[in-house]
Amino acid sequence: LHLRVALRRALSSYKTSSALEGAQLPKTSSIFPYSGLIPTRTATGMASHGYQYDLIVIGGGSGGLAASKEAAKLGAKVVCMDYVVPSPSGTTWGLGGTCVNVGCIPKKLMHQAGILGEGFSDAKAFGWNVTAEGHDWGKMVTNIQDYVGSLNWAYRVTLRENNVEYINAKGAFKDAHTIVCTKKNGKVSEITADKIIIAVGGRPAYPGVEGDKECCITSDDVFSLPKAPGKTLCIGASYISLETAGFLTALGNDVSVMSRSVFLRGFDQEIAEKIVGYMERHGTRMIRGGVPTKFEKLADGKVKVTYTNTETKTDVEEVFDTVMLAVGRNACTADLNVEAAGVLLHPKTGKLEAPTEQTNVPHIYAIGDVLHQRQELTPVAVKAGGLLARRL
Repeated sequence: LHLRVALRRALSSYKTSSALEGAQLPKTSSIFPYSGLIPTRTATGMASHGYQYDLIVIGGGSGGLAASKEAAKLGAKVVCMDYVVPSPSGTTWGLGGTCVNVGCIPKKLMHQAGILGEGFSDAKAFGWNVTAEGHDWGKMVTNIQDYVGSLNWAYRVTLRENNVEYINAKGAFKDAHTIVCTKKNGKVSEITADKIIIAVGGRPAYPGVEGDKECCITSDDVFSLPKAPGKTLCIGASYISLETAGFLTALGNDVSVMSRSVFLRGFDQEIAEKIVGYMERHGTRMIRGGVPTKFEKLADGKVKVTYTNTETKTDVEEVFDTVMLAVGRNACTADLNVEAAGVLLHPKTGKLEAPTEQTNVPHIYAIGDVLHQRQELTPVAVKAGGLLARRL
């Protein structure tokens, strides 16, 4: 509030003095960072700082794309880098980040597929003469991936239309203003910028149990499986685990959820129990107090899971067609080499501590899931990206 009052007074004073001198407020003034007062410049550079770009954005997810486009609209010379490291199962995807490719969008489409299937029984009760001949998993996946692919292309077109340069390469810091770009073919180049935004997001975590990466999939893989997962074990009590179990059950698969302790930790527990109860009544089996200790791939391709029941203190073995891990997510900071730029990471989470989105290095910023103690939500990252670009 004090800042706004001061800005209004400064603006009033400036207008008055300009009027006395017979001059008008310059349209290119950059001292008042509010909408309507932000200057419009050509994308040739915001200042003569000596670097190739005004802004490098590392990460082409929801937050990174929003920041890139907004900064370019305001006249900055911007480059957006994005690269997807294949999952241990070999899954990769295009521009757009987690939400578009392996999160919100395909999840909602698979939920819709499940809801349509469950609606058949209700339709008959209301007089509809419908028959269900089973579900074609392959057809569903093909159509969903085609739709996601169209979004990937649309994002690339939008960047080009907004004069944002796109580089499909993995970025890492060489120093505080230099980023090393490594492409899929191994070609390496370097770019420099006055300011840098880190928007690399996160990827699914693995529990560190024998056979986890060799035998299990994650949410990175489930939306592009070539065939129905069959008898599936979802390990974890998070909303990612429960959502996946929900639509897989609705699509006709035999699904179990293994929880170490409480379901949906951090959520209202009364509601959480109601959700779990609803899922159980609709066919999802809940394994409470289970901690996996070993995964083993069998000759027929199935996975034998060994877990400890913390209530009975006994070891249990069970075989599944598919095992999906949903035990948390890790920030993609390990390969960024932020140390070379002097940027500090949180010692436990590996995320960036930047409550105002500005790191301990003044010209390096961060948005989205890579931030410590920030809501991991797409709308938050989108809004943060746009607002940060305006502030910069």
